[in-house]
Amino acid sequence: MARRPNRQERDNQDSDLVDKLVSINRVAKVVKGGRRFGFAALVVVGDTKGRVGYGAGKAREVPEAIRKATEQAKRRMIRVPIRDGHTLHHDVKGRFGAGRVILRAAPAGTGIIAGGPMRAVFETVGIHDIVTKSMGSANPYNMIKATFDALQNLNSPRMVAARRSKKVADLLGTAPKAEAAAEGQAEETADG
Repeated sequence: MARRPNRQERDNQDSDLVDKLVSINRVAKVVKGGRRFGFAALVVVGDTKGRVGYGAGKAREVPEAIRKATEQAKRRMIRVPIRDGHTLHHDVKGRFGAGRVILRAAPAGTGIIAGGPMRAVFETVGIHDIVTKSMGSANPYNMIKATFDALQNLNSPRMVAARRSKKVADLLGTAPKAEAAAEGQAEETADG
């Protein structure tokens, strides 16, 4: 059984987290004396190394709403497999409510081609090259949730190999090519 990290280890983990405020919404409640204002914040938190989470918080003051959202985001972080430290392993679609997103792997140097809320997710998770398209809802909450749905459906070759009880080299087909090249060289030396 894994031991739980102590307070100092947790603080060190929290110190290298990057948080981005995606949206802030002011809502009003009409009461006898006038209006009472409240604020809702949507925050994305990540370590730029493959872990990311999102959270929503509501409070009477903006800083308190942001703090609540950040705490929630830290609690619900997920791990995202990243290829070569800059992009996705494969293209993937995500959906939440009326929000639909398509995430496509991109070659190095492409940059983050994504709109508003989705850009914050990829900057905090550590993906540098990606092309995305958001269809349907432009609501930031739905876009973030659809993006997380897509990220949770990602598989790395290592994950697929473990699920199928195979080696990564067997899946990617790198081992047979090496064997064929070795056999070809052996035949050439035998002939010569």
